Amino acid sequence: MQHFTAPQLKTYLDQAGDNAPLLIDVREPWEYDIVHIQDSRLVPLDRLGSLVEDIPPDRELVMICHHGIRSRQAGMLLERQGFTRVINLTGGIDAWSRQVDPSLPCY
Repeated sequence: MQHFTAPQLKTYLDQAGDNAPLLIDVREPWEYDIVHIQDSRLVPLDRLGSLVEDIPPDRELVMICHHGIRSRQAGMLLERQGFTRVINLTGGIDAWSRQVDPSLPCY
């Protein structure tokens, strides 16, 4: 699993174009409703197992949570399921809001 800071991920996404990774937010719906990265897909951590069947194992994934802990756990779970292209957003949406897009709320 790779670990990107918020600024690193922003640069990576800006350069990815049509090859952008799938952004998976593993927080709870109430957290996602407060703030989320545009185009991210909400899949709460306790439902992540259902996602495994829907995504090719070679698809690049970015895991997102509040501070980077749940997303790291999610990434490890996916790696055990055969996913090899997993990125964890270190510092989570909190770091994204503070370092990349200050217009987004922090909670």
